[in-house]
Amino acid sequence: MKNKRAVVLLSGGLDSAVGLYFAVSKGFDCYCLIFDYGQRHKKEIECAKKLARGLKCPYTVLKIDLPWKGSSLLDKRMPVPGRAGCDKKPGGIPSTYVPGRNIIFLSYALSYAEAIGAGAIFIGAHSQDYSGYPDCRPEFYRSFGRVILTGTKAGVQGKALKVHIPLIRMNKARIIRLGVRLGVPFGSTRSCYNGGKSPCGICDSCRFRAKGFREAGIKDPALAK
Repeated sequence: MKNKRAVVLLSGGLDSAVGLYFAVSKGFDCYCLIFDYGQRHKKEIECAKKLARGLKCPYTVLKIDLPWKGSSLLDKRMPVPGRAGCDKKPGGIPSTYVPGRNIIFLSYALSYAEAIGAGAIFIGAHSQDYSGYPDCRPEFYRSFGRVILTGTKAGVQGKALKVHIPLIRMNKARIIRLGVRLGVPFGSTRSCYNGGKSPCGICDSCRFRAKGFREAGIKDPALAK
């Protein structure tokens, strides 16, 4: 019998919400893992909890410390890019990149999955982040799959434990359309990097979200509040 237990990385943003609903739609018994890592946009954490509770999925909020900062999402002395493509580090990587974040998150998810006997991990990484974040590339996830095979008990014992990246080839508009079909409550998601009371509308995350809803021909319910 196929193992249908899964750990889902859930930030409270648009993409991770669609990833969770996609996993549930495929019949997975989902355990949500939410990170409090000192990010500016902590409002996402409450969104993530609400999303998990709405689907009656157990969730864990894991607080981790990254005291060396290295990202405008962690260091309030650094400005968050205010328009797409600006304030990038050498090599075209924006300052919102958190060093090693997805490696760290997936490592915790992998440990959690092994501990509870899950056969899958879901993450909402996608192609639109490909141009900026190196840990959102398909080849990164292929490499991480090899890490699972060679560096875990499940892997060496031949037990299937797979990282699922269902949104990896999609842009925001496609992700939003998929989310609508799955019944994702987008009004309960948050995408703004600045973490203010309301979305700033100018950071890269807000701009990508707005562009996605516009191209999908759908009004963003989060902005109707």
